[in-house]
Amino acid sequence: MSGMDEALAAKARSGDRPALLRLLERHHDTAFRFSYRLLGSRTDAQDVAQEVCIRLVERIASFRGDSRFSTWLYQLVLNACRDHVRRQGRVRDMQRGYAAFHAEDQANWADSDRRLRWLYVALDQLKPDLKETALLILAEDVTQEDAATILGISAGTVAWRMSEVKKRLRAMVDHDDERL
Repeated sequence: MSGMDEALAAKARSGDRPALLRLLERHHDTAFRFSYRLLGSRTDAQDVAQEVCIRLVERIASFRGDSRFSTWLYQLVLNACRDHVRRQGRVRDMQRGYAAFHAEDQANWADSDRRLRWLYVALDQLKPDLKETALLILAEDVTQEDAATILGISAGTVAWRMSEVKKRLRAMVDHDDERL
């Protein structure tokens, strides 16, 4: 699938409009899903996904093919989300959005889903750089190398961040166990 994206991107860079439209169709859901996971608001995620589609059209010529297209796209989404949060100044709203999302769906989720819900709430308590890294690795199943490229940091920093995430999540679990 990835090779198809790179071929479409190469055609789109050359001005092939149908190839560009195909890329947009193939990746709009990914842009929305990752935006939603980062922002916690469907409305904000829809706005960002639309913005990412516009950025993709404007910046496809800058895709050099040094990385996979999906890696480049995740970078666009991540930067668009960061820009959105900066513009809106809505870090607290983002956390409330996740909490509302989790409360709304709580009745429908089984025990394993409750653990997943706890994880997202716990991730909301992390610093943004740790949360972004954890979501790429854990939720989007991106490799550490690709996460490093997307985040513009070294693979060692990604590994350190994931170590910090695990340490902090363990501490949260221990704290929750003490309260029971």
